[in-house]
Amino acid sequence: MASTISVPLDIERLLHAAFAQLEADGLDALSMRKLAARLNVQAPAIYWHVKDKAELLGLMARRIHGRAYADVTHAEDWRDWLRQFGRALRRSFLAHRDGALLCAVSRPPAEADPAVHAHRIAAPLLALGLPQQHALARQAAVISFVLGWSAFEANGPMHSFLDRILDFEGSFEPGLDALVAGFPEVASEA
Repeated sequence: MASTISVPLDIERLLHAAFAQLEADGLDALSMRKLAARLNVQAPAIYWHVKDKAELLGLMARRIHGRAYADVTHAEDWRDWLRQFGRALRRSFLAHRDGALLCAVSRPPAEADPAVHAHRIAAPLLALGLPQQHALARQAAVISFVLGWSAFEANGPMHSFLDRILDFEGSFEPGLDALVAGFPEVASEA
């Protein structure tokens, strides 16, 4: 009698399967029941690793954002970092079906201390001389720009329409550059 080898379910395997399900069916069809079937487990096994679907989506969004942060390896200054981050975030959103939408609807991570999370997000720009509040506000503006752009880019009919009225692909870089160039200089906090 042949026996099956059961691979233990862990958070990495869960996320890998969730992204595979997202690619196959899109965000609207991502369900815990389908995910359990894909993993060949009962649905309660998933809940040992995540509280609910909202937490799973939050972890997936964190992974998408984390990839963008990791892709910015060297920056001359905070403006250069923001431009690189904007490009990396766009690539990260587009690497996954409904990636921008997932990040737009996911809830923030359940951090014990939001101040610690904010400091972690701001850290790359703090190292380049921006005070935390400016770092967070500038990142939020770039994320919002890229999120909106990527949502239009992933929407076939809207993308086609925009391509007919402007050079949609060619407009991303000038838009990102204009946004970043428009941020005023600020004195760093010592």
